Amino acid sequence: MTNRSLLPRRTFLRGALATGTVALALPPLEAMYSSRALAGGVAPEPIFGIFFWANGLPWNSKHSTSAAPDPGFDPSVSVDLWTPNEIGPYTPSTLLSPLAAHAPNVITGLEPKTDWVTGGETDGHMRGFMVALTSDRVNPEGFYHNSHTLTASRESLDQFVAKHDAFYASGVPRFRSLVLGVSPARFHQYGHWNSISYNGPNSLNPPIMDPGQLFNLLFAPPGDATVLERRAKVLDAVLDDYHSLRTRLGAADRARIDAHVEHIDEVQRRLELSTLACEGPAQPPATSSDLLTETSNMADLLALGLKCGITRVFSFMLTSPATTHLFSNIGDVVNDMHTTCHAGQWGAVRDITHYQMQAFAILLDKLAAVEVAPGVTALDASLVYGTSEYGEGWKHGVQEMPVVLAGKAAGRLKTGIHVREVAGNMAKAHVTVLRGLGLDIGSYGFHASETSDDFGADLYTAV
Repeated sequence: MTNRSLLPRRTFLRGALATGTVALALPPLEAMYSSRALAGGVAPEPIFGIFFWANGLPWNSKHSTSAAPDPGFDPSVSVDLWTPNEIGPYTPSTLLSPLAAHAPNVITGLEPKTDWVTGGETDGHMRGFMVALTSDRVNPEGFYHNSHTLTASRESLDQFVAKHDAFYASGVPRFRSLVLGVSPARFHQYGHWNSISYNGPNSLNPPIMDPGQLFNLLFAPPGDATVLERRAKVLDAVLDDYHSLRTRLGAADRARIDAHVEHIDEVQRRLELSTLACEGPAQPPATSSDLLTETSNMADLLALGLKCGITRVFSFMLTSPATTHLFSNIGDVVNDMHTTCHAGQWGAVRDITHYQMQAFAILLDKLAAVEVAPGVTALDASLVYGTSEYGEGWKHGVQEMPVVLAGKAAGRLKTGIHVREVAGNMAKAHVTVLRGLGLDIGSYGFHASETSDDFGADLYTAV
């Protein structure tokens, strides 16, 4: 049994264009691993992702004991459609049912424990999304509640992981992280309402919103050709190298590389057809977009990037904090989501939240469909942290903030477990995430929320 692999892990298909060279990343192949590693099972490197949706969950009595959302509203129908009935292994609730195929872990009962120093910082949107994403409060410098002007006090969780020396100890990939988004609707067109990824105060990472732009970033060759011409040239340029490499591989690897090339060709053709069909308005209104279709397109490309080792950290902002996205394809929804929440239209908020969970499920489906090592899917390797900016949108309540941990974190995380801690510290979930990724974290959380506790006793495997 040999202990040497035939191919380096970061092998590329290479080709030449008039405008320069092109390199196309390969999926994991058996030839990249030693026989001993394959016999013992390949331990993949962990992947970390954030999936963010706006406006929390439908109001229920766990959020407050105050009157129901509107004068004619029957409080008895505002049942908790999120929290599973069981502790430990659970039956998915109504709103978690779209995720059932992937058996995510769910942590309920959590809330911010950060303090604040400026009036208005308790506002659920702003306090909530800063705590959910950074484990810290809004930066008091430059904060002005009346205009909702704010900035982060530190980096968001995705950037903390992406810049942590231990996470990329085996080598930094082409991108430390990818920052992606779907809905273009914004509560405000400035500052931190536009992104969920921050480098620190007054420094955010705008999301890539267009699948064509993401494709070009990940796969297209450089040059001055048109976008579609560059896409069409990618596979043509590397075909010679592809055929040469193919003759050196075993049957299983030939099947993998053939499927990889076919997948990229399929994505290219779909994007080309989409681009040609949608030429017209430079910026279509947010209400015309189908979030499920857009999620599928973006997640396809993200999954390919993870499969090829282009990055191991991503954030995926389905809808931005306090989103004004109009879900006009859902029943009788006539107002944007932010307005719908404040109007106490409980049934509409329920349906919109369920729809957003369908989008989350699509992302997980795509990660489960590609391998990052022989027999190991991207979802197996991932820890995807799903959350929103508060517990519910009617009163901006920060009790019962939603936390979903999907994937197996490269074997470190159990699946299908519900943990509940009423009035628990949101930072405890972050410590759980960071340690679940294999990072040696003594504590996490800031300004009165720091903790060394985690939910590992319930969620970690013995690995």
